[in-house]
Amino acid sequence: MNPNVDALAGKPAPETLLVDVPKLLEAYTALRPDPAEPTQRVSFGTSGHRGSSFDRSFNEWHVLAITQAICDYRRQKGINGPLYIGIDTHALSQPAFESALEVLVANEVAVAISAGGEFTPTPAVSHAILVHNRQRVDSLADGIVVTPSHNPPGDGGFKYNPPNGGPAETDVTSWIQQRANALLESRLDGVKRISYRTARRSSLVQEHDFLGRYVDDLKNIIDFDVIRSAGVRMAVDPLGGAGVHYWQPIAQRYGIDLTVVSDVVDPTFRFMTVDWDGKIRMDPSSQYAMQRLIGLKDRYDVAAACDTDHDRHGVVSRSAGLMQANHYLSVMVDYLFRHRPQWADRASVGKTVVSSSLIDRVTERLGRRLYEVPVGFKWFADGLFDGSLGFGCEESAGASMLRHDGKVWTTDKDGIVPSLLAAEMTARTGKDPGELYADLTETLGKPYSSRVDAAANTQQKARLAKLSPQQLQSKELAGEKIVEVLDRAPGNNAPIGGIKVMAESGWFAARPSGTEEIYKIYGESFRSDEHLREILREAQGIVDAALAG
Repeated sequence: MNPNVDALAGKPAPETLLVDVPKLLEAYTALRPDPAEPTQRVSFGTSGHRGSSFDRSFNEWHVLAITQAICDYRRQKGINGPLYIGIDTHALSQPAFESALEVLVANEVAVAISAGGEFTPTPAVSHAILVHNRQRVDSLADGIVVTPSHNPPGDGGFKYNPPNGGPAETDVTSWIQQRANALLESRLDGVKRISYRTARRSSLVQEHDFLGRYVDDLKNIIDFDVIRSAGVRMAVDPLGGAGVHYWQPIAQRYGIDLTVVSDVVDPTFRFMTVDWDGKIRMDPSSQYAMQRLIGLKDRYDVAAACDTDHDRHGVVSRSAGLMQANHYLSVMVDYLFRHRPQWADRASVGKTVVSSSLIDRVTERLGRRLYEVPVGFKWFADGLFDGSLGFGCEESAGASMLRHDGKVWTTDKDGIVPSLLAAEMTARTGKDPGELYADLTETLGKPYSSRVDAAANTQQKARLAKLSPQQLQSKELAGEKIVEVLDRAPGNNAPIGGIKVMAESGWFAARPSGTEEIYKIYGESFRSDEHLREILREAQGIVDAALAG
């Protein structure tokens, strides 16, 4: 439905699209950002600071400044336990890790790095922080994940997780961002730093078995016995990401029939098929990026993939092929709250304002409370931490849930667990996730949904983020009366950074991306695909008018 789909979408990546890794790495140290240029300053979006060394938005100075700001923040807040740090497989992640370690050790921070230099998924970092902090009141740990998530191969990313294990809240990232930019403006005056070689040899740096501890603990959140006894055949494509070496140990540890489609790690990600906009992007919810796994759907009972830092999932079923993220999230909610008897009655369902309204209907039928928040997984961290949320999810295929006993697992997104849950629900119910989704829609209604992305510069994104209900002139949406217009989320009254317009059987939401130079329009109809198209057409007109103004 996206009119902006590139001609290369879904096709193998041609050589002309591959990033020049040596030049990218050279630019990381050779090019320095100009803090007078807004696009070259430190900017934390929905999940950390991201950019490319080629355009001076993710360079050595950014990482040095952000890391020093994190050290200053830790000192101010009395956070004096170990800092767990992990990296993904993007080319810029290793040099950024080295820069960060130089500053952390110079600031006398105890650092836990991955044993043997193994890549580390985001959920493994969150898990390590929470396990360390369990029943502690002092010497609390926090963490850094060096990743731009599913972004293109030329990008780098850097995010901070405080002691609650989840993505840092806005007040924290604002403080770090402001301090880091001040350090850039002072040409790094105030940044403490030693050589990487000296830092790596320091007694402050200890290796941590992220992989072993995470894999061993999975039995407390996934029922591997039912998967094994049912003989479910599962395939996983790590998409060359940070969890690439996690899947085989999972299969061996729990004796399940799991095939790793590919264990290739290549910083150019040349094995990917091209995403919707003609870029290489490791997005497991994209039908264009997931062509390799979709082609294998008939060979396995269920298949799954994760993005580069393994905090997002994509599920492929025999019956439905690649499931839309919202479809599988709805199935997860229905399944989990029926098959986790130890979860508290107060445990609610968390979703973002742009996630499917089918989740609302499932939650209502379950008799649970819905907690609807703006985009950003940070809004779920506290609820997952204290057990008041049984499940939290984003429309972009990000989710986490509680352990079997109703206690916290991770407070950041976990792509591995939802992937394994697809095998568990297939084993227990005898139906794959696509069939379970069909059962849901038969009784609760079938949603038709889509998202349109389009290019937008910084000024246009800022204008869209400030769009208010008062600016909306329309009284109808696709032939129905508009019943509500939101610029704040119902769950916590926080600004959604855009607008959501609702009618009786459909809605749309528009918001700027927090990580890329695009804006997004989400739409959903419970009537028909044609009705959805009408919703999106009208939404596009409203957004274009806002951007032109």
